[in-house]
Amino acid sequence: MRVEASRDISAPPERVWASIERWEEQSRWIRDAVWVRVLTPEREGLGVRVRVLNRVLLVPLFTEQLEVTGWDPPRRLEMAHRSFVRGTGIWSLRPADGGTRFTWTEELSLPIPLLGELALLVYRPFLRRLMRGSLANLQRLVAST
Repeated sequence: MRVEASRDISAPPERVWASIERWEEQSRWIRDAVWVRVLTPEREGLGVRVRVLNRVLLVPLFTEQLEVTGWDPPRRLEMAHRSFVRGTGIWSLRPADGGTRFTWTEELSLPIPLLGELALLVYRPFLRRLMRGSLANLQRLVAST
């Protein structure tokens, strides 16, 4: 299942990147993240692993581990979902009209044939709304710094 959300943020990519790479603060803007913890001594670059407690339909439901598989500051951050939820999340930042066009793409799967796909298809509109709301939160956070 693929879902994508984009937003123009009124700050240059370097400033937006500085906000998104503060791992523990991501729960301030990512609506379904209760908390984020870094698991590796490294905090930047390929191989960084984080653990996130996620909400599903507003209920803190599961903890997942993610690993950085793409790192190109201030343009692109790619994370692999390494828990029950599998797939890739990509944050792409590009200059746009004096600010940044932030595009968030998730390609997800569940290890349950057919039922997993069906569950994700049902959840997709909620996830898209969460992603759009998260990007709006990031816009406000970046504007306040």
